[in-house]
Amino acid sequence: MSIPPAADLGATIRIWRDRLPPSAVALPSGRARRAAGLRREELADLAGVSVDYLVRLEQGRATTPSAPVVAALARALQLTVAERDHLYRLARLVAPADGMISDHIPPGVHRVLSRLGDTAVAVFAADWELVWWNRGWAALLGDPAEVSPRLRNFARGKFPVAAGAGAGAESARLAHWPVIESDPDGVEHAVVADLRRATGRFPKDPRLAALIADLEAGNARFAELWAAGVVGAHREDHKRIEHPSVGAVTVNCDVLGDGDTELKIVVMTAAPGSEDETKLRLAVIAGAAAPADVPIS
Repeated sequence: MSIPPAADLGATIRIWRDRLPPSAVALPSGRARRAAGLRREELADLAGVSVDYLVRLEQGRATTPSAPVVAALARALQLTVAERDHLYRLARLVAPADGMISDHIPPGVHRVLSRLGDTAVAVFAADWELVWWNRGWAALLGDPAEVSPRLRNFARGKFPVAAGAGAGAESARLAHWPVIESDPDGVEHAVVADLRRATGRFPKDPRLAALIADLEAGNARFAELWAAGVVGAHREDHKRIEHPSVGAVTVNCDVLGDGDTELKIVVMTAAPGSEDETKLRLAVIAGAAAPADVPIS
């Protein structure tokens, strides 16, 4: 007996798209909607794929999406771990194994993020790979969508690799505007200590291993700090962002954890009632202007 068509990849994506209310992703629920769930254009935008490709997936004309596409769809659809793994299997892919770094954001975390409004928020995986950001983050720092997905890593941006020194020779540019940290040396120590902690939690993860190999071979400062063997976590910092529309904005940068997956939720806020808070709001209203060619710091 064959599997019913309603259980295939395309039908499953449609079912999960239809069940996710717009409010879950901070979209308005207008009366003009014919269905309670997300529109195709909305899901495509959230997952970073074209509407045409999503249509082909749902209609069964595309049946073998890549692992990054499946991961992005799982995040956008706010799937549970079991549902995410099922989506991988329907796409004829091996689901992420236990003990490997996960880019998956649990539905409960998604719900919290959607309630933060225009606060600048981004989510990083255990190896500091950027996996999600909101409009406030893009407006404050520049839109990460303009950066190659494989370069969306804070550690790669913090420790640029010399040209030709490894697979990560290109410099990550997660911020378009200049970012000045209150304690750059402390942030460097914290990021390296946090990566070492991740190696104990995910000792067999190939992406983490490749990242560390690239940075150790191509960045002398990283190699020096890595050799010290310190284990720790990066939790908070103060930054000054030179925004092209509103000028210098000083923000608090707090790093929150979600538990077992070791996701890092990075939140940037300004002191209530301050001039910086006003500038932060104006930056969100202005949106991301033309990007400057400045690497993240």
